[in-house]
Amino acid sequence: MKAKKSKSFIYFSVKQSITHFSRFLQMLLFCKTIVKKRLLFIFFLLSLTGSAQAILSGQAEIAVITCGPSQEELYSAFGHSAIRVRDSESGLDLAYNYGVFKFDTKFYFNFTRGNLLYNLGVYPYTRFRDDYIRQNRYINEQILNLTPAQKQQVMDYLPNNTRPENATYRYDYFYYNCATKVRDVLVTLFGDRMQFNDSYAGVGHTIRDLTAMYLTRQPWGKLGIDICLGLPMDKKLTALECMFLPDFIESGFDHATLNGVPIVKKKILIYKSRPEVPDISMFHPWAVFGLFLLITTWLSYHDWKKKRLTKWFDCILFSILGWVGVCLAMLWVATDHQAAAKNFNLLWAFPFHAIAGIWLVGNRNYPFLVKYFMVVTILSALTLLLWSILPQHLNVFLIPLVLASGIRAFVISAVLKP
Repeated sequence: MKAKKSKSFIYFSVKQSITHFSRFLQMLLFCKTIVKKRLLFIFFLLSLTGSAQAILSGQAEIAVITCGPSQEELYSAFGHSAIRVRDSESGLDLAYNYGVFKFDTKFYFNFTRGNLLYNLGVYPYTRFRDDYIRQNRYINEQILNLTPAQKQQVMDYLPNNTRPENATYRYDYFYYNCATKVRDVLVTLFGDRMQFNDSYAGVGHTIRDLTAMYLTRQPWGKLGIDICLGLPMDKKLTALECMFLPDFIESGFDHATLNGVPIVKKKILIYKSRPEVPDISMFHPWAVFGLFLLITTWLSYHDWKKKRLTKWFDCILFSILGWVGVCLAMLWVATDHQAAAKNFNLLWAFPFHAIAGIWLVGNRNYPFLVKYFMVVTILSALTLLLWSILPQHLNVFLIPLVLASGIRAFVISAVLKP
């Protein structure tokens, strides 16, 4: 019996020891996994913070990345540019992106004032790439033909730009954005040694023409831009100024030289976007404003026959047009939006329309209103007649709206005339 108990005890002790040892191994493996992840994270942070002193190997490459447009949002309809720094020997592979902004409660306030602040962000290239692939946006890579010393210059410049005191810049849609900043990195470093062949851009382009090319599937977005932004949008651009668009950055580098040698050594298609079927919507500016013109014409005909006015309609119409005019005037004189200056849309969106609409409902000062709406009728007619030759290109979607307001102004002045 004693021997049997001893054997049982030994068996139980061995079993317990094996169980504890197994748990100990599991704990070690778990700790190893945690430590490994923590170390990888620490190494990644060090690669970001210490890259200012990083010495690139002979295998390193600097590339310009161009990402295609997306029609999901207005701001993504023009594409995107970034710089890739890759060193296969050290494992470094980072995307430097000048299009980072903080979306908070101050964003819309700063947007309205024309004081948007953007930042240079840096993160793993694979994360940058995969994000654009998920959005089905093509990705092209232009590997630059740089010497090791020139690559090191770029590597020293970019991390220095990520410092808090250097990372933030004041964004301008057409002259200082995430695309032009990519170009300016190379221009800043190499100066006149870098030359662009202007033949790639063509001639006669305006900002309005180029933005319209990318907004064929966003008619309301195009309409909003054409209303809010004035005569500076119709300035003839130089080839260098066309590079506010990522596609023109790509074409510009394709036709650029550094010390007389083509700066692009190799082009790679990283991702080819899948064809997408355009959305078909009846909610189009032509349909909306065309229907509005029909309603206005029908209502004006009946008011003319009965010699009375549908004042609630006129109050709403001219109040809306007036407040649009107030906003346009404020964008011109009270903000830093340079492109919003000298806006010819004020010909039909006259700020005083808002006051005239309220006076009309108040049944007072008819002689003044008759003269006012006679002037509006003449101004609307002249705007329509001179539409195609005005210095500022007005959006054709607005023609039914301007015609409707002119018809309504004529009926008001005729009915109220003593």
